[in-house]
Amino acid sequence: MIQAIGLVEFTSIAKGIEAADAILKAANVEALAAKPICPGKYIVLISGDVSAVENAIEAGKKIGSEAVVDDFILPSVHQDVINAITATTEVPDIKALGIIETFSVASLIVAADTAAKAGNVQLIEIRIGMGIGGKSFVTLTGDVSSVKASVDAGASTSTNKGMLIEKTVIASPHKDLKRCLL
Repeated sequence: MIQAIGLVEFTSIAKGIEAADAILKAANVEALAAKPICPGKYIVLISGDVSAVENAIEAGKKIGSEAVVDDFILPSVHQDVINAITATTEVPDIKALGIIETFSVASLIVAADTAAKAGNVQLIEIRIGMGIGGKSFVTLTGDVSSVKASVDAGASTSTNKGMLIEKTVIASPHKDLKRCLL
């Protein structure tokens, strides 16, 4: 079971790879992702115990310095976040559909974690910056009032950092849209 996750997002692929090495050497953490994303950025996502993740992320930010776009440490990540990032979520049906879209991967994962914890919803997918111009989005489902509360809570974390692009709730998505999302 994952205790904590952390991520650093860089404007430079070369600096991101250098920082990834420093992150993985700084503490006993596991790399969940270390890869380039659009448009020429690089992310490093790690897991481990809270203090190890904190130490590793700080080491990466130090190496990355001016190339750091955004970062986070989630000491108690919601399990739906991991499932949504790794595309292992099993969703039998979509009720109401919520979407949060942001300018950075880091702000989106924090928003998704906040949304998952704010209401009785299930995260469907977290799409991180490939083929969509570096933007990221999360889709989630549940009853309309829960989805609305969760989307509002998650979006507020991105709004505070100036990273929110859009948020929306669709009360009753069309069956073909549901099929496409699942």
